Amino acid sequence: MQESSVIAAGPPSPWSERWRVWRNWLGSLRFALVNLLLLFAGVWVVYLELPGALWALVLPLASSALNLLVAIAVNGAFRRQLPLLAFHLALLAIVVLVALGRLTYLRGAVEIVDGGEFDGVLTTRDAGPWHAGRLAEVRFANLGFAIDYDPGLRRGQTRNEVAYRDADGAVVRTTIGDQTPLRLLGYRFYTSFNKGFAPSFVWHPAGGGEPAFGAVHLPSYPLNEYEQARDWEIPGTGIPIWTMLRFDEIVLDPDKTDQFKLPGRHDVVVRIGEQRWEMRPGMAVDLPAGRLQYVGVRGWMGYSVFYDWTVPWLLAAAVTAVLALGWHYWRKFAARPWNQAKDDGLSA
Repeated sequence: MQESSVIAAGPPSPWSERWRVWRNWLGSLRFALVNLLLLFAGVWVVYLELPGALWALVLPLASSALNLLVAIAVNGAFRRQLPLLAFHLALLAIVVLVALGRLTYLRGAVEIVDGGEFDGVLTTRDAGPWHAGRLAEVRFANLGFAIDYDPGLRRGQTRNEVAYRDADGAVVRTTIGDQTPLRLLGYRFYTSFNKGFAPSFVWHPAGGGEPAFGAVHLPSYPLNEYEQARDWEIPGTGIPIWTMLRFDEIVLDPDKTDQFKLPGRHDVVVRIGEQRWEMRPGMAVDLPAGRLQYVGVRGWMGYSVFYDWTVPWLLAAAVTAVLALGWHYWRKFAARPWNQAKDDGLSA
């Protein structure tokens, strides 16, 4: 009698059974629902700017990526249907990219006076813990700006000329604005509503040495029209100074179309302790530590800075997901003859 070639399978081991249960749970819709709820809570934590906001968003995204990865691995329907497989892989890429974007992004702001240069340092900075960009290498100069205003002081287009050196060392001049950024080493610099006047001084130390140029960025104009004053210190001396810009002309006329411009005839009031001076361009005051000369008023522009390398990849993944899902539903609902063999004339 021939022995049977079929060997009865034994009962699954406890470990394999335990893994099967976990695998099915990790790839289940119930786990997906849990992740969605955690992600919703994370969005609220970010919105309320609570401590730990970053990880409140990143951890549910990582968990969702695991859910999708396991679902793709264990669900045979995904592998048999290419459109569904492409859709879920694109969805997985989107979730992973969003999480990486939160870990590596940078948002910031900086103010640069006309004729000044960005030195790689931001005034305000908010970055993910894995941000490792090359902001310290970024350099460009603010060559001046123009801003259109409609009646009612409604800000229109901003045109800011800037200059930088390209990879070959050549100077490149271009114009940027609120919607047209300057792109350098992956960073985007946009002009913002934040801008104003900057009384400029030159400090000549009493003991000799190189004169130091500085500009005092007064509060944003016209938002703070009647608060054009600021405390500051002469660089390297620790001497506190209060400076106020005074002018009588209408710099921005709210009743007509106008353009941002610097005040013509003006002076600055400078106070150091109990002493007070009214200075026009070219005037100087002598102090025990040196001479402070008022040069004139310039404009300063506030830039918003943005860095997120995942944006173009997110766009590509989103387009892929949409096309794959469209492909899937086109195949599923496209009209077909109810009896293909008969219509082809193959039936008897």
